[in-house]
Order: sequence, then C-alpha cells, then structure tokens
Amino acid sequence: MTLATLIAEPWADYGLVDSGYGRKLERYGRFRFIRPEPQAMWAPASGDWRADGEFIPASDEDGGGRWHLDASVPNEGWPLAWEDVRFQAQCTPFRHLAFFPDMASHWSWMRGLVGPSTSSGQASEALNLFGYTGVGSLALAAKGARVTHVDASKKSVEAGKANAALSGMSDRPIRWLVDDAAKFAAREVRRERRYDGIMLDPPKWGRGPKKELWQLEEGLPGLLADCAKLLDKDSRFLVLTVYAVRMSALAIGELVAQSLAHLGGTVECGEMAVREEARGLTLPTAIFARWSR
Repeated sequence: MTLATLIAEPWADYGLVDSGYGRKLERYGRFRFIRPEPQAMWAPASGDWRADGEFIPASDEDGGGRWHLDASVPNEGWPLAWEDVRFQAQCTPFRHLAFFPDMASHWSWMRGLVGPSTSSGQASEALNLFGYTGVGSLALAAKGARVTHVDASKKSVEAGKANAALSGMSDRPIRWLVDDAAKFAAREVRRERRYDGIMLDPPKWGRGPKKELWQLEEGLPGLLADCAKLLDKDSRFLVLTVYAVRMSALAIGELVAQSLAHLGGTVECGEMAVREEARGLTLPTAIFARWSR
C-alpha cells in the first residue's frame, strides 16, 4: 500500500481562488462564493473577497446554515463543464454546489482505466454507489463505459438524468436507480453480477429510500466486502472517498487492501486536496483509498 496526495487543479469552470481564516473563496463559472473551511487556518492571500454569495454556518455542529446570495444567482442553478461532461451547479442547503470539484482527480484516473472488458470484449461495466448528481457516472459514460448509478435520493438521481441530457448523453447506457446502496450491492452479489470498476462515496450517515439507516463506521466494512465479490480477476479499479469524518486514510486503505487482497493489484490511499489559485497551496478536502490493476 502506498501513500499519495491527489490534488485537483483549477479548470475553466472551477477554481479555489483564495483561502484562509476558516473560509474559502471559489469560482463556479461566472459566480464566486465564500464557504466555511475549518482547515484553512492560515491567512488569506488577499483582502479582496468580493463574492456573489456566502454560506453562513449555523451555531450547532450538525452542518446546518443558510446561503446569503445576490439576486443574480439563479435558484434553479447554472451550467458548468468538466472536460466533455456538462452539469448543473446549484447552491444547496448542505453548503456545497451539487458536485465535488476535488473528485476531478479520480474522474481522470478512472477514465484512463476504462476500455473494453477483458472478460467479454464488451464495454466496461462500472458501478457508482452513492452516485449523487452523476458527474462521475457521466465522466465514465463519456469514455464508453456502461454505468449503473445508484443513489437513495430521487432528487439526486433526477439531477443526474438532467445532467446527462445537458451533456448530450441521454442515450448512453446508464441505469439510473433510486435504491439503498448497501442493499443493492448485496443483491448484485446474490445475482452473481460483476463489474470492471466500482466507485463509492458513502456519507457519514444517511437514510435509504425506505428509511434504511446508514452509518459509515458500521456499514463500510460489509459494503466493501460485497464490492469485493462484484470484482474479479479482470476488474480494473475501485475508488473509495470519505468526507467529514474523524478517520484516517491509513484505516480505509488497510480496509480496502484486506477486502481486495485476493484480487492482487495495488492499493494507494491518502488525502484529497484542491490547488489554490492565489498561491498554489493545497487545501485538504477528504481522504481516499483506491485499488487498481
């Protein structure tokens, strides 16, 4: 197992402009926003933080808060692009903007592993668990993969379908499923399904469409065990990302390494980060572990 830091670089429609004093200034297309960022403990590069909106956190620790937005920011969102994928950004009640820009490093890496399945000669089969608004699914579909996209939120799945239409990919072979990710993976094991690649971005806690309770520390080992059974000697990757938890990258790296030990290959783990445009420093955002062969 190797340690690595994955740094998402700025692109045309996104950039971390500046950070410091517990906040970050980002650009999302033509708009700029300020959001809380406890890990930005340093001083900002500039005092000019003019923005079109700011998320003001609540006084409790439950992640609540509200946006203060200029009238120019459209409530229905606005289109952005990453390479050949187009999607809708929007100021959500959860302080983010309907996608996670630091995932760009994983999107590029997975796209480099997508190709015809060595077991069938057909298009690669990819599974995206906790797929949210589908940017990762579309990044793989754009390279010819057949994708099964699973999320417990009907609203998120509908947003994914809308992003597919925006990208001109409504006709791509993507199964959009509203389902509990852990239960779906377990059913796929019983069906003896296999995938060439799996990505999963489980939340700290959540509920499935039938109010199934998900807690990361309790549910992750079993979910990874099922994911391991959905991969075989011809599979190519698994990507696990974890946000907003007091957990070490070494811990999830070891869990992935043990779960997939029978498949060979290599495992790397570490931190995810975003490159700041003002000074080039890296702002940590999440931890990850990924397997490949």
